[in-house]
Amino acid sequence: MTSGETVRAEILVSGRVQGVGFRRFARNAGERLGVKSNPINLRDGRVFVIAEGKPEALELFIKELRKGPMFAHVENVDVTYREALGNVYDM
Repeated sequence: MTSGETVRAEILVSGRVQGVGFRRFARNAGERLGVKSNPINLRDGRVFVIAEGKPEALELFIKELRKGPMFAHVENVDVTYREALGNVYDM
């Protein structure tokens, strides 16, 4: 992964991350950092986030997700990097 290329991160966030504004938090963090993101609630209580951006911006974005919003309690963040597709709504 070079610093100039756009990459895709598929991120699974577990803990108390639903019903606490986590998706809005993730979208706002992405906008602030120049990362396109699409957070989705999963039935098992986790949040799945597809994000695309520059590697440095994605690392900062993932750090923000590890913190989460005020009432969240993030227990685990699993990240898989892939080739960017150019659309965070493509799975």
